[in-house]
Amino acid sequence: MKDVKSILFIGVGGQGTILASKILSEGLLRHGYDVKMSEVHGMAQRGGSVTTQVRFGEKVYSPLIEEGKADVVVAFEKSEALRALPFLKEGGHLVVNEYEIHPVPVLIGEEKYPEDVIGELKKRVEKLVVLNAANIAEELGNIKAQNVVLLGALLKALDLREIDWEEVVSTLVPKKAVELNKKALKLGMEA
Repeated sequence: MKDVKSILFIGVGGQGTILASKILSEGLLRHGYDVKMSEVHGMAQRGGSVTTQVRFGEKVYSPLIEEGKADVVVAFEKSEALRALPFLKEGGHLVVNEYEIHPVPVLIGEEKYPEDVIGELKKRVEKLVVLNAANIAEELGNIKAQNVVLLGALLKALDLREIDWEEVVSTLVPKKAVELNKKALKLGMEA
């Protein structure tokens, strides 16, 4: 792949955004791509926004994605998808977890949570994948697997099936969670 692909992950602290990025990066490295990853934690420990940027291709010089240049944005929380829209390039994919986490200003009544986020995204993005990764993960037995469900949806959007993603997941998640995360990955690819 000569073209460099750029993926922006955005979520809220504790959703597994960084782990999903590490799984993606590791799989791409194993397949021979040059990969660069950058992460920004913000106020992650207080429920704030977390972003990671992954760029891969034959030769990548920087991990940073400029506005309007992301091939795919993966939003772990639906209002975070709105925040990340300026980074999505024209014709890019947006993968959104239909899940709400109210930030502190909303919880204390200083702000309102945006209304009809998915409707707004549908108006603005042509290639939109909306799934409730949290529900899928809960049905598997652990909501924490929502990150791997979203990763599966991303891998399908990028058509990166030639990599043994189950093997990569097996090496990066805790041993007790391997089987659950393999199932989460499969369901994400099917969603």
